[in-house]
Amino acid sequence: MTPRELLLEEFGRIEELYAGLVDDVSAEELHERPGGTGNSLAWLLWHTARVQDDHVSGLTGEDQAWDDWAGRFELPFAVGDIGYGHTSEEVAAVRIPDVALLRDYHRAVHRITLGYLDRITPEELDRIVDTRWDPPVTAGVRLVSIMGDCLQHLGQAAYVRGLLRG
Repeated sequence: MTPRELLLEEFGRIEELYAGLVDDVSAEELHERPGGTGNSLAWLLWHTARVQDDHVSGLTGEDQAWDDWAGRFELPFAVGDIGYGHTSEEVAAVRIPDVALLRDYHRAVHRITLGYLDRITPEELDRIVDTRWDPPVTAGVRLVSIMGDCLQHLGQAAYVRGLLRG
């Protein structure tokens, strides 16, 4: 298995997990916050897609899918907001009118991710993308970070969905 094939497999699993979490979710479930203050499914799924979109765009230097999708969500945040460091009030402000919007946005992000992975090379994986860290971050390390973040938040979303459904 090549590094490219491995990355395609992992991001394919992220897409499958994401799609499975939005199946049959009611508007009430989407916005309910465990304990009244926990992250809702809406926030977790929106944030997961935003992080992947933002970080892959950072690798490619191309526009984010969000540039075309932000207006459809009508969220009260700056366009570049990905949810990092959100307060409880900001989490509550993520109100999604239709779960299909989340699914379709993530599909758009996934297509962009696949486009990047289709042209990835060993040299690209070794390309330094962030010198603020020691050692500097390569594209390969950033991809691992994106995958880890997505899987962590999708695991949280699966847990929340399970809590809501008893």
